[in-house]
Amino acid sequence: MTHDPADLTVADYLDGAREMAAAGRPFLAHLLAEEAARRVDDPATARSIRAQYTDPTTDRG
Repeated sequence: MTHDPADLTVADYLDGAREMAAAGRPFLAHLLAEEAARRVDDPATARSIRAQYTDPTTDRG
């Protein structure tokens, strides 16, 4: 089934991010979460989303 990306919600992107993280795909999880954060109006919520899915290419933890 194909979806128009314009129809996807923040929750859709976060669901995808969770699925990718569970599947061991941290970079895809990060990209999906970044799109979710970009679509959120509240800066605190966007920061929270970004903190949960950090960029694995820069996270030297």
